[in-house]
Amino acid sequence: MRLLAFLCLTTVVACGQSLSGEIRLEVKDATGAAIEASGSLEGLATGIHRDYRTDAQGMHTFAALPFGTYRLQIGRDGFAAQSMRVDVRSGAPIQQSVTLAVAAIATTVEVSDSVTLVNPQATSAAQYIRPEELRDRESGAPGRSFIDLVNQQPGWLLEANGVLHPRGSEYQVQYVVDGIPLYDNRSPAFAQSLGVDEFDSMNVRTAGFPAEFGRSLGGVVELNTNHDAVPGLHGQMSYQGGSFNQQSGFASLQYSRGRNAISFSGEGFLTDRYLDAPVEQNYTNHASSGALSARFDRTWSAADSTHAYISSRHAGFLVPDEQLQQSAGQRQDRTAGETLGQVSHTHLFNANVLMQLRAMARDTLALLWSNSLSIPILPTQDRGFREAYLGGSVSVTHGSHEFKAGADALFDSIHENFAYLITAYKIGTVQIFDADVPRSFQFSGQRDGRQQSAFVQDHWHNGPVTLSAGLRFDHYGVVANENGWSPRLGAAYSIPKAGLVLRASYDRIFQAPAMENLLLASADLTAQLGGGAFLPLRPSRGNYFEAGFAKSLLGKMRLDGSWFRRMVDHFADDDLLLNTGVSFPIAFSHADIRGFEAKLELPHWGPVSGFMSYSNLLGRGQLPVAGGLLLGDNAQAVVEGAGFFPITQDQRNSFRGRLRVQVHRRVWLAIESDYNSGLPVDLNGADMAFLRQQYGAAILSKVNFDRGRVRPSASFDASAGVSLYQVDRKSVRLQADVFNLFDRLNVIDFAGVLSGTALQAGRNFAVRLNASF
Repeated sequence: MRLLAFLCLTTVVACGQSLSGEIRLEVKDATGAAIEASGSLEGLATGIHRDYRTDAQGMHTFAALPFGTYRLQIGRDGFAAQSMRVDVRSGAPIQQSVTLAVAAIATTVEVSDSVTLVNPQATSAAQYIRPEELRDRESGAPGRSFIDLVNQQPGWLLEANGVLHPRGSEYQVQYVVDGIPLYDNRSPAFAQSLGVDEFDSMNVRTAGFPAEFGRSLGGVVELNTNHDAVPGLHGQMSYQGGSFNQQSGFASLQYSRGRNAISFSGEGFLTDRYLDAPVEQNYTNHASSGALSARFDRTWSAADSTHAYISSRHAGFLVPDEQLQQSAGQRQDRTAGETLGQVSHTHLFNANVLMQLRAMARDTLALLWSNSLSIPILPTQDRGFREAYLGGSVSVTHGSHEFKAGADALFDSIHENFAYLITAYKIGTVQIFDADVPRSFQFSGQRDGRQQSAFVQDHWHNGPVTLSAGLRFDHYGVVANENGWSPRLGAAYSIPKAGLVLRASYDRIFQAPAMENLLLASADLTAQLGGGAFLPLRPSRGNYFEAGFAKSLLGKMRLDGSWFRRMVDHFADDDLLLNTGVSFPIAFSHADIRGFEAKLELPHWGPVSGFMSYSNLLGRGQLPVAGGLLLGDNAQAVVEGAGFFPITQDQRNSFRGRLRVQVHRRVWLAIESDYNSGLPVDLNGADMAFLRQQYGAAILSKVNFDRGRVRPSASFDASAGVSLYQVDRKSVRLQADVFNLFDRLNVIDFAGVLSGTALQAGRNFAVRLNASF
């Protein structure tokens, strides 16, 4: 808490990582007098649609707009409506002054929707989650709504317990909240997931990373809490109930007056199915969680604004048991919590020069304790870290060039306490642990670390050609001391008459090892753990290539396609300690991942909207393995081994789809589907009779043991929503969702050395009531 107090009371410098800008609209009449007007801002390529009304001074600001092309519509009774194109290409605010003429003498220029359907200057694919998708999203399990939205995008795979994997990467997901990056695992098993109701927009990308992005580059998810300021008191609240005794709620209040805006929000939930259960019975899977946050915005002048945000989140949950663990009476409890604060300041020197100053401090914790009946191992854990983030950046627009340069630093203080007691070396005739693995073990460690970076980048466009180039320098100083230079290149060529954009990008990456249990995984403890070899963890280094296209179809749909290849040394993954939910970072010597992705999106065509996405991936890893908590002979086999194998995220085919129909102005219906061809299985000579005791015959039937893969899974969901009340900004909406309609048993992961067993939930439902004013 001292860190947060210091943060909120001190002026600091920090670098923002956010590809967004804003439009400042001013509306006047022919005499030059300010007038109130209303209209909409829409960008089909960026998924933005915002209705607005200017204030008494004729002003309105559209905040946190992803880079792209927009159609701005302005109207007022007695005046001719206007429609214009606005291009947002940099962080510098765009001053858009509009004069409305009397309707009888005015002429109107219309800008069609299709103009905004394809971004001609995008050098890589980016998936923008539309506000409609945020509002009408599937209710989902507590802590999963945000994750499920990301998982719908091509190239993303959801493994056990809500862990996202972009293009085969493990752990390397970077979340950018209001321009400040978070690099640790945000899945439910590690920290309470970010609440989707807090955010106004999302942007998801897997390639073409500007040089300002670094450290974790499997994929980047940008989140903005920025809302267009509306004077007065406004708020929203929601309640959700459903299967597994699920109850959750969210409420927020925002008050804006003059140059100040303040908001508060809170959320919480209870559920009897939090993690993905390893068996159909869903034993010991209860969880509860709560979060509070506050935000303050101050506009000092047209050139200066300040934003502050604080939040506190906490979750407590049980680790779900397998059959044998449940029979023995095992109970394992876990908690995860985070307190975070950030502050930012933006200064506009002139229309072409913008400075962003930001900082963050946070404190995280994770605890695990077990009862005496735990089998075959009784683990305990107390770990966490404190982190401060500082830096600065300057953006300059000059002609067709958009320059940006900056630097940042992370200051980490990590502590870890871990212990285990083996309660059964054998279960029946099955050997669980080698005889030379010690019965008990304890580790305690603490370390301070520093990470620094600097970057410069330029985005240039001239007619149909767009080029981007950047260079980033990183220093990593936590469990290793290494430097990395990362050039970034991108190109796009637009053919407007064909509605086609061709693009390509190259990213050199330098990625830090995962923070969770990092000290233990980096310590050479082979003499204490019965192993015979150890390799230290190092940062990952790799080359990402992508080529693709974006094509408008019939002026209503957009087809995106991308071919990619990733070649990474010291490829990061994780090693799960049996069914405890505790994992340790590891790294393979090398990985080669390639594939193709496509997404067909229909933003809206009359009452219909939706998308279809497809991903194909082939990933191979190479031994040996570094880091982890590898016990006994298993350690020696993977540390001294050689050869290639499928990476744990090597799923060849994935399909996602959603169709939404507005059947009445107050009623909509939607169906959603997904298909997964199945992840690889590493049984490592496991006894089939023992597996049947652990998981049951039905689960084993979902594994193709000859191919060494989980059998394909598929599910269909249905949703319906109705607007019960709608007057101006006051609304009441009701939504119902049914998941896995056909109650299919779907296995996500099956028991192996590096992963546990996880099942998708059977048929279940949720109902959500939302009110806003």
